[in-house]
Amino acid sequence: MTFMADYITLFLSGFLSATLLPGTSEIVLIAMLSQGVGESLFLVIAATIGNVMGSLVNWLLGKYLIRFMDSRWFPVSRKQYERAKLWFEHYGIWSLLLAWLPIVGDPLTLIAGTLGVRLKVFLILVTIGKFARYAFIAWVSGIIVG
Repeated sequence: MTFMADYITLFLSGFLSATLLPGTSEIVLIAMLSQGVGESLFLVIAATIGNVMGSLVNWLLGKYLIRFMDSRWFPVSRKQYERAKLWFEHYGIWSLLLAWLPIVGDPLTLIAGTLGVRLKVFLILVTIGKFARYAFIAWVSGIIVG
């Protein structure tokens, strides 16, 4: 791959992980880090931006298209939605720091849209949580891979 293509690949993996394919961006990041592809910080940033943009899609779905939740194409099931809603009601907007979590993370970002969380607040909290997760993965990968 070329230099820029590596970052675009990781961005797209992060984006899809937040919308359709849970978990793949972490694997792509670890693979790139272990192969010495790109700069670690820029890989983390690319994954974070892609993943946050995917979460933004969920926020927009929650804000404008929640009425389609029971449609086949909708990325969050009613059960996931209800679980995330309880989580959000209990922890409030701070739960968005955990938007990277499997199973509940994507629905949390959708809930934020349905409940009208301001976009600026949403982006700040989600970015902090997702960046911290990717930075931790990169750090651990550096320890393991050396």
